[in-house]
Amino acid sequence: MIPVFGNYPPEGQALIRRAYDVAAVSLKDLQRGDGTPFIGHADGVAKIVADEIGLPPECVAAVYLHEAMRMDGSVELKTLDFDEGIKAMVDGLNKISTIKPKDTRLEAENYKKLIIQYSRDPRVTVLKLADRLEVMRNLQLFSKSAREQKILETLMLYIPIAHQLGLYLIKREMEDIYLSYAEPEKYRLITNKLKATERDREKLMAEFIEPLKVRLDRAGIRYKLKIRTKAAYSIWAKMEKQKVPFEGVYDVFAIRFIIDCEEDPKVEKDLCWQVYSFVTEEYEPDTSRLRDWITNPKPNGYESLHITVKNREGAYLEVQIRTRRMDDMAENGFASHWAYKGIKHEETMDRWLTAVRYALEHPGSGSPEDLPQPPSREIFVFTPTGELRILPAGATVLDFAFGIHSKLGTRCLGGKVNGKAVSIREKLATGDVVEILTGKNQKPAADWVNYVVTSKARTKIRQALSEMEFAKASDGKELLLRRLKNWKLEFPNEMQSEFMKLHHFSTVNGFFAAIGAGTLDVNVIKDYILSEERRHAEAVEAAKAVEAAKVKRDITDSHDDILVLSAKGVKGLDYKMARCCHPVFGDDVFGFVTRDAGIKIHRMSCPNAARLIEMFPYRIQKVKWAETPSSGNFQANVKVTVDLDSGTPGRIMDIVNSFKASIRTFNVTENERAGTYEISMKIAVPSNLELDKVISRIKQLKGVQKIVR
Repeated sequence: MIPVFGNYPPEGQALIRRAYDVAAVSLKDLQRGDGTPFIGHADGVAKIVADEIGLPPECVAAVYLHEAMRMDGSVELKTLDFDEGIKAMVDGLNKISTIKPKDTRLEAENYKKLIIQYSRDPRVTVLKLADRLEVMRNLQLFSKSAREQKILETLMLYIPIAHQLGLYLIKREMEDIYLSYAEPEKYRLITNKLKATERDREKLMAEFIEPLKVRLDRAGIRYKLKIRTKAAYSIWAKMEKQKVPFEGVYDVFAIRFIIDCEEDPKVEKDLCWQVYSFVTEEYEPDTSRLRDWITNPKPNGYESLHITVKNREGAYLEVQIRTRRMDDMAENGFASHWAYKGIKHEETMDRWLTAVRYALEHPGSGSPEDLPQPPSREIFVFTPTGELRILPAGATVLDFAFGIHSKLGTRCLGGKVNGKAVSIREKLATGDVVEILTGKNQKPAADWVNYVVTSKARTKIRQALSEMEFAKASDGKELLLRRLKNWKLEFPNEMQSEFMKLHHFSTVNGFFAAIGAGTLDVNVIKDYILSEERRHAEAVEAAKAVEAAKVKRDITDSHDDILVLSAKGVKGLDYKMARCCHPVFGDDVFGFVTRDAGIKIHRMSCPNAARLIEMFPYRIQKVKWAETPSSGNFQANVKVTVDLDSGTPGRIMDIVNSFKASIRTFNVTENERAGTYEISMKIAVPSNLELDKVISRIKQLKGVQKIVR
């Protein structure tokens, strides 16, 4: 027969009866461990929800419907003729019931978040607590292994949530039931001692309070008292933590003075200390146990005076002194009891749980749509073996794969979500069971970074792409060198740089990787080299014509054979400074007539000078400098090899800047095998004289092994 809930109006009772009828049909053939009808569990939960917590009839109806669906797979939520708000609560409870913690101790915080995540209507969490309380009250119906799992889950998951919600009676009862099963001997010891000392505590309380009441009344201080005896579990926890016997727990019996006064910091503080003085004048204080969180509140805002005193018979008692505002803050604000006791929490979740408690304490304050929603920045998904994984909202199958292992991610072909095949881009949702599908030959692609939201996945994808590029670059370089040798062609660095610029390769590694990947055909490079050689041949013919014209000149007019260089005109149309040696004002130089780039000016010490003079004597042009060093700037390349000393590069830069010179580029490469830094820099100088000063000064630095221009 349906239990009667007398506090509800007729329409509420009717709603509950309709839900009960659904459950009665679905659960009619099911029994509990002791042979009683299974619907007794639903009745027990419903009575806790209605009579002990005081939730509305919609919540009681949700309990019955949840049990009907949980035990009877033929009942579908969409077919139920109930309000959408009730069905939303049922859906949340159904999802929570699917949670099967694999390792509660290690993953307690994550499973707790998952319970909250499923509670789109915050009352769902409270209904689940009521369900768990009914289970704990009937643990004797379960097998030993099931019992052990239930009490562990309760300790790690449900007791902390009850504490955060301020459902202290539920929390306290679940804690004591836990202790009675987990540590039965210690539970009996503590409860028996509490019973044996009950009369003594009553007598002690009466004797202790009386003289203090007289003094407080005389001082005109308005107050109320809260007196409590610690729960068995709390006493046991303190005994374990402090390694003391029952008698060593001083706050088994405690009294709290709550002062009613105006909310003025100075008035509150003065009154608390005045009450403190009454207590300590009347009883001997243990000053080592004084906790002054009024003068110096805790970081979370908790304010109170705690002192342990000893009466004339030598019995110890903890006394807490605070004002009404402080007490309200401690019980309901951000410095509430559950926070200062050190329970782990996340700021967003704490705000939500606080709002839930407010909704419980202020029924009728809003519709279900107005109730606060749990944080949704995370999703909770499972591996096929039941391991819980937390990912940011928007995470995909690929994020999940990299979250499990990097190798699994790099070989990911796609996945199965709840048994359905999906692509790597499929976004996941809380509660999904995800299986990753891999392939031996699968490799990351550049667009994979667009399919992930976790930093780990992005980093691993980029790392894998980089490794693949280096491998391809190595293969590409080897292929090109082999082909050049077969073709008997040369591809000097200057020509390679021009080719890369022409084909938009920003790095040498990328250039070689393109060859290795086959996206750049080496025959294109061959054609480029041959075309450059043809252009050079044409330039030779043009140079011969120039030479023939020169022969006709008056041999005595020798100054016509000398090209005068203007320091201000180094970028002129007639000539350019060669990049291979970067001449500087004052260097011994010569000109070389090119095919289509005018005359290139080279240093006599240029690595290419001997070859050019020997092979193309008819293209050599005599040149000389015309102006003073101050009339222009020149760029010179300098390479320095130094010991692995992090300070040397900085000292080199200081030396350059101390002369009439400036650094245009400065690159440092570490040579691990040689144990050196290789420094390449481009310096702007007015003349070779100033450059020689710079080079000479750098040579004198300690740790410099070699410097070349």
